[in-house]
Amino acid sequence: MGKRIATAMIAYGTPISILLAFAIAETNRPEILRISPTSGPEGSRVEITGKILQEASTVLFGSTSSTFTVISPEKITALIPHKSLTSTFTVVTPQGRASSPFAFVVSNDRRVPDEVSYKAGYVNPVPPPRDFKSALLWGIAIADTRVSGYESAAVEIASTQLTCRVGAKDVILNDDSGNIRGGLYRRVPWFGTDQHDPMPMTQAKIVWDRVSDPVLPRGQSDHVVALPVGQRPDRVWHFWSASPRVALPRGNIEGCTVKARVKISHGALLQMGMDYWRTPTIAFGAGGNNHEAGASNWYFPSDQWQEALFTDIGGPHF
Repeated sequence: MGKRIATAMIAYGTPISILLAFAIAETNRPEILRISPTSGPEGSRVEITGKILQEASTVLFGSTSSTFTVISPEKITALIPHKSLTSTFTVVTPQGRASSPFAFVVSNDRRVPDEVSYKAGYVNPVPPPRDFKSALLWGIAIADTRVSGYESAAVEIASTQLTCRVGAKDVILNDDSGNIRGGLYRRVPWFGTDQHDPMPMTQAKIVWDRVSDPVLPRGQSDHVVALPVGQRPDRVWHFWSASPRVALPRGNIEGCTVKARVKISHGALLQMGMDYWRTPTIAFGAGGNNHEAGASNWYFPSDQWQEALFTDIGGPHF
């Protein structure tokens, strides 16, 4: 009898122990049942619901790695990578991989032009190298040529400030009022070259409206910088702090925060961000002298002054 069973096993293929191991492996494979939401802009937070997700080592959106966090064996939260097209999610674990039953539809804010690189706010999931000892805020202003009357579009900048948090204490690195530096960069393709033209700007004196703006930042002057972006709609108006880069404070840097007080006219758009740098004096170069921390959401026209803000404190925001 035993010989007949052994003969049957050989005749019909794989031994029972291997088949059993294969069956167990199959039951341990991850599974994606649904994603929510099913559409949104770059940077959207998506909940992936399924089974046996706790050992996820990678989450792919299409072929691009997505920043993610495992909530439970049944749930993962992932962020839609930037510069992405509509794609499915794939969760990779040691036991196998699973793909979402349908794609997430990338649908960016139509108010942001197509050529713009980052259409929504993001925080770089890759931290700066340890030897990077400086930081600098920056901003981007552009004209929206799809809007009637964009030729007269302008962005006014009253002040910019960069603070970095060390041990629960915010240390001011840059704090400028009524002054910036910058240049005009190629717009199509977006920042296609580092070559740039001087950035025209004017300084204007204003009287703050204490009714609509009762609380002004300490040290706020009555001078602002005006960028007439509608006069050069073919360029990105890229600006940064008027004051020089300074060294990061000593200690464990939790992250930094950029604030700018701005007024955006009809036909103009604005985004803020910051970079970490190797040293306070090193120049931009192909060797990786700066590391982008991220960028804010885009800010749109308003009759009122706005505070445009970016922060990477806490890392990617799930």
